Amino acid sequence: MGPLLVIDDDETFNAVLTRALLRRGYEACGARDAEQALELARQTPPAAVVLDLNLGSVSGLTLIRPLLEIAPDCRIVVLTGYASIATAVEAIKLGATQYFAKPVEVEAIVAAFAAVSSAPTVDAAPPSDPLSVNRLEWEHIQRVLHEHEGNISSTARALKMHRRTLQRKLAKRPMKA
Repeated sequence: MGPLLVIDDDETFNAVLTRALLRRGYEACGARDAEQALELARQTPPAAVVLDLNLGSVSGLTLIRPLLEIAPDCRIVVLTGYASIATAVEAIKLGATQYFAKPVEVEAIVAAFAAVSSAPTVDAAPPSDPLSVNRLEWEHIQRVLHEHEGNISSTARALKMHRRTLQRKLAKRPMKA
C-alpha cells in the first residue's frame, strides 16, 4: 500500500496514530488542518486517509471530495467522537470507504484500508463500554477550550457556563471512561 495520511487536529491523537501506522510498516504522515492536509496530498497523493470528522471549526467532510480529486483511488476512513447516522450517510455519499466511532483500534483502520470490497461500510455502533457522562462532559469542555485557544472566559461563554464553574471543572483530573 502507498502512503497514508492522518488528518486530525488533536496533536496527540494524530502523532500516536501516525506512529502506530509507521510501526506496522506503513509510510504515514500527519496533518492537523485542512490546508496542511491538501498540501501534503498534492505533494504525495495518498493511497489511504484517516480523516477526523471535526477539524476545529471545519468539518472533515469538506475534505473528502478534494482528496478524491487529488487521489481518485484513495480509501478514506472517517473517524468521529460524535457518531451519527446522518454524518455516516453523508460521509459515505461523498466517497468515504469506512466510518468509525472513536475509540477505534488501529487494526480496524488497517483492515478497512486492506478490505478488497469497494462497498463502503459504517461502524457507528457504540463501544461495548461507552464513556461515562462525566467523561463526555470533560472531553467536550476540552474540545471547546481548544477551539477558543485556551481562553477560559470565551470558553465559558460558549458553554453557557459561569467562568468560575468552568475553572473548578478544569482543576479536577479528567474523569475516567
